[in-house]
Amino acid sequence: MDDKGASPECGAACPRHDTRKERTWRHLDTMQFATYLHCNVPRVRCEKHDVKSIRVPWAEKNSRFTLLFEAFAIRVLNAAHSVEEARKLLGLNWHQVDAIKARAVKRGLARRQATKIDCLGIDEKQFRSGHDSVSNLYDLTGGRVLDIVEGRTENDCKQLIEQALTPEQRAQVTAVALDMWQAYANAVSQALPKADIVHDRFHISLHLNDAVDSVRRAENKALNKIGDNRLKGSRYCWLANEENIDKKRAEQFDVLKTSDLKVARAWAIKEMFRGFWDYRYAGWAKRHFDRWYAWAIRSRLTPIKKKAKMIKNHLPNILTYFKHRISNAVAEGLNSKIQTIKANARGYRSFAGFRNSILFYCGGLDMAP
Repeated sequence: MDDKGASPECGAACPRHDTRKERTWRHLDTMQFATYLHCNVPRVRCEKHDVKSIRVPWAEKNSRFTLLFEAFAIRVLNAAHSVEEARKLLGLNWHQVDAIKARAVKRGLARRQATKIDCLGIDEKQFRSGHDSVSNLYDLTGGRVLDIVEGRTENDCKQLIEQALTPEQRAQVTAVALDMWQAYANAVSQALPKADIVHDRFHISLHLNDAVDSVRRAENKALNKIGDNRLKGSRYCWLANEENIDKKRAEQFDVLKTSDLKVARAWAIKEMFRGFWDYRYAGWAKRHFDRWYAWAIRSRLTPIKKKAKMIKNHLPNILTYFKHRISNAVAEGLNSKIQTIKANARGYRSFAGFRNSILFYCGGLDMAP
């Protein structure tokens, strides 16, 4: 054997030091039989990096699988219904699958090109039960997750933007869709000073739905005390878009929505706001909002008044929608996929594993060895 080898750190030709004990790598199966490579890997003494094992051409550093096996495993993981099914098919344990995904994501992020991204989305996702949340950064045009960090504070969001985008990319962003969480808005203003903030229309709809549901719950409780069960089982009708209500419920709902119930008035106010998004220009939308706000603030419905004031306080960054026409609809679709990933994995113990899984399935990365 040659008495010299390349340093794995700097590539310099170095004298051979010794040979490690035999190491084993899992390779692609041969005729349905598990196949393994065995090798005594030489070590070299580098002047800069001390004694190191040379790189083997068939596997990455710290991996116990050949590159061909890892490439096959990545395809299986992407094609299988769940990680558990892929794991059984490959004959691996959970730790081995996690290691393969981690190396795949690392390769994908290293290969990701710093292309121009015009519009971003920022949203939070629950990590564990309770109040543990993560912040996700989305490329709205590319339909992919760019990166994830733990927490939802201003510093967390700023770190997320800075670690996912180069300074050149940050300078090119024109708009960011997010909810009305002030910490996110502050972080975007600092990290992306040239980008417009667009408060997401779907989050605003959720706020108004919450207000309607609060009115319904309070009124239903009061009616039940006097034996009036009109609102029993009607929750879906008040929260769904009217065109999505089935015929069976529609007849009952036609009576309820035209009644003198408080929730009927709250629902009508919510429905009027839907027309806000149909305008072509911000000026006309602002006139619509002024009429809507006047009705909402005089409604004598505390939950509606509270949400109306909140929306008015954020109105400048809501009207930017008519300039960019973006929302977090892409993020909501990816969030559904992330929820499926969580369910299939029965949850995650570590944030690192959760992040790798999201980027593996939703990052749009080139991960093949």
